[in-house]
This record gives sequence, structure tokens and C-alpha cells, in this order.
Amino acid sequence: MKYVFIIICIGILSSCKNESKIQPKSFSSVVVKDILIDSTLSIRAIDLLADKSLAFAANNNSFGLYNPKNESWMISKQLYDSLSIQFRAVAHTTTDFFMLSVENPALLFKTGDNGAMELVYKEEHEKVFYDAIRFWNNNEGIAIGDPTDGCISIIITRDGGQTWNKVLCDKLPKAIDGEAAFAASNTNIAIIGDKVWVATGGISSRILHSPDKGKTWQVFNTPIMQGESTTGTYSIDFYDENNGFAIGGDFTKPELNKANKMRTSDGGKTWTLVSENKSPGYRSCVQYVPTSNAKSLITVGFNGIDFSSDEGNTWKHLSNEAFYTIRFLNDSVAYAAGKGRISKLLFK
Repeated sequence: MKYVFIIICIGILSSCKNESKIQPKSFSSVVVKDILIDSTLSIRAIDLLADKSLAFAANNNSFGLYNPKNESWMISKQLYDSLSIQFRAVAHTTTDFFMLSVENPALLFKTGDNGAMELVYKEEHEKVFYDAIRFWNNNEGIAIGDPTDGCISIIITRDGGQTWNKVLCDKLPKAIDGEAAFAASNTNIAIIGDKVWVATGGISSRILHSPDKGKTWQVFNTPIMQGESTTGTYSIDFYDENNGFAIGGDFTKPELNKANKMRTSDGGKTWTLVSENKSPGYRSCVQYVPTSNAKSLITVGFNGIDFSSDEGNTWKHLSNEAFYTIRFLNDSVAYAAGKGRISKLLFK
């Protein structure tokens, strides 16, 4: 399968940001077209490739690739012993596709030279639970998970994903009891240039930040809802090195809309709550609309799709369609995935 990904993974999508001429996007509706229906799948991790193809990994050992040119799917099963593997994190470089499972044992696979996926990292621990994975460039990548030894679990590669090493806790901020992360949409890592932000949740919801691709770390407190194992930041996105947005709440109480949306304009050092006591409530994923000058945002969750054109101050509910995660193809088209489905979204 590797040759397929090598052909299609020819670069990471980029967008031109001539900010002085950019106007915020304004959407009033969304058209949803299902491109995959499978009631056995729960899909929380999708990845857009440079040729506009789409990759996913999910539960039931499943992963796949969508070719938009002929609207066809290639779906496979990743077997490992007799485990029922649940993938909630995916990423790619120009040559390889990566997928990471959540629970003990955590298994990280990449496309191998023989055409099959190969195991490049395995971690066994009663507390292991990995949540998200991203790459800075073709050589350096990061994955994060819940604490196992007093700090958020962070593994880093510097050789294109061939080997991964866990960052020692003495190099990271100490975790607060009950602090963890959520494997809800593969979006609690944000990367801009050399910088990375990691959002935690639970009893304490904070932002871990590294300005140098994971070599040094600091931590920032946030005002978002926290204090219970199900509360906190579920998704974070940065438009540039200064402007970021985060959303979450409590998935067990999805209508709560107090202290569940926040933004930063200073690179994550300080966060301000926005749209207090207003919809949307709990959402699992938020993404900036491309080429919107950090003004326009889309958020999704199992209670629907919402849009903001004013940095998250006010929101318009566009649809009740339920999704876990979303990725933009351009400034008006996106792919979204959820329970039993992947869809193409056209915003108007």
C-alpha cells in the first residue's frame, strides 16, 4: 500500500495568506454529501493529502484512502496479534502515512517499504492512552497522550517516523492529578512553524507549548471549563503563531455553553473566554477557515455544525448533522467524519 501513499502524499496543503486583502468568509448554509457509510466504524481521525485525497483510521482495525477523482475507497484492516485496534490519530509526511492506536498497548504504524504498514512504536502501560499526532516537517513529528508517569505522554521522531522516543518527565511540565487529554478528533495538537501547542483536559485544562519543536516546554493555564474527568479543551487550532482558538466543554452535558470557548492573540500565553452562555455548547473539533485572516471558524460535534465570522464572538448554527472531526480542503469545502460516516461539506 505504500506506493499509493507515496504517489499521493506529495506535500502538505498550504494556503496563501495575503492578510491585507483577506475578508472573513461568510457562510449561511452547508450541503452535506456522504462519501462513506459504514455503521461498524467510529471515525475520529482524518487527514487531507496534497493531491486532495483523504485518509482515515478508525476502530475495528480499519483504515482507508479516498480517491476523489473516481470517488473510490480503498479500505484495509491492520491486524496485530488478536487485538481489536482503535485508531484515533493519523498524520502524513510526503512519503508515509501514520496511524496511532489509543489504548494499551499503544501501537504506531507507518507505511513500510514492502507495501504493508509496519509497527514503528509500541508502548505498554496500564495507563497508556494516545490522543493525537502531527508533523512539523518530513522528519520531525509529535504524538501526545495521557500521563503514565507524572507528565503528559509525548513521543517525538526526528528521522521521518522510523523511530520514536518518549520525552522524559523531567523535561516536561508536571501533570496535575486528573489532567489528561481527549482522543476526540485528533486536534488537541496545533503546529505553526517550529511551534507546537498541546491542549489538555480533565481536572485541569492547560496548554503545553514548545517554541522549538519539542526541545523545551512551558505551560499556560486556561479559563475553560474544567474540574471533572469529562471537562476541558477537546480541540485547538492556530491560524498563525499568535492567533489561536480552542473549544470543548463536557461531552456528558453537551448543552452547557459556559466557559467552553476561548481564544488567544499572544501565542497561547493568555486565553479569553468568548460567546459566554451562548451556543454552541460542547464541540469536539474546531478549525479556522483557510484564508480568513483568523476571523472565521467552523466547529463540529455530535450536536451539529456551527460557524463564526468574528473570531468566535458570535456563532450561527448551520446544521444538526453530527460529526467528530473536520478538515478543510479549501476555504469553502471540507471533509468531516463521525459515527458510521465520512462526508464532504460544501459551505455556502
